[in-house]
Order: sequence, then structure tokens, then C-alpha cells
Amino acid sequence: MRRAPTYAEPRFWKVLRKTDRHFRRQAPFGPYIVDFVCHEHRLIVELDGGIHDLPSVTARDVERDVWLTGRGYRVMRFTNQEVATDIDGVVQMILGRISADTPTPSPSPQGGGESRWS
Repeated sequence: MRRAPTYAEPRFWKVLRKTDRHFRRQAPFGPYIVDFVCHEHRLIVELDGGIHDLPSVTARDVERDVWLTGRGYRVMRFTNQEVATDIDGVVQMILGRISADTPTPSPSPQGGGESRWS
């Protein structure tokens, strides 16, 4: 775990906490510390600085993502720059991903194409 967060993390955390989703920040996960995790939706969000452009770090990120996805979690990665320039867009992408993965109850509460009087 880093002693000090990147410049994007506190801003992102402040906005993320205003959503109705329960995320944890700097959470231990196996041999790793993930930036943000929502266990309910099995989603990990990583914010990457420029160092992640280095080939050795990119390779480590791939190994890490394989390990995390192997445990049934999805990983979404954003750059610090994306958060700095479009924090609301980043949060909307995350919430959209969660919403897309939330199954519709069966049968649908609105009812569906079935006629009760067949």
C-alpha cells in the first residue's frame, strides 16, 4: 500500500462515495492491494499513473488482472488523466457496467409479453 494516494484517488473517492454502491478503498485482495473494490458486484477499479505505461509495469498489471479475474472479479482500469479531466464520465462508466451486469428478476416485475387470458 502506498503511503500517499495519487492526486486522482482522493477526488475519485469523494465522487464514488456519493453513489449508492458500496466500494472499499485501498483494500487487501490476496497478495495485492486494489485501489477500489465493490464486493457486491465483484468489481475492481484501478487508477493508473504514467508508470503503468512502462512495459514491465504493464506486464505486471496483466498478471495481476488475470489473478483477479480468475477469482470472479472484473477489473476496470482508468488513467489518472481520465479521472482528472472527466471524473463524472468515469463514474458513469463504472455505474453503467454495474447496471448492465445486474440481472432482471424472473419474471420481470413489469410483466412481460404473456397474456393472462390465453
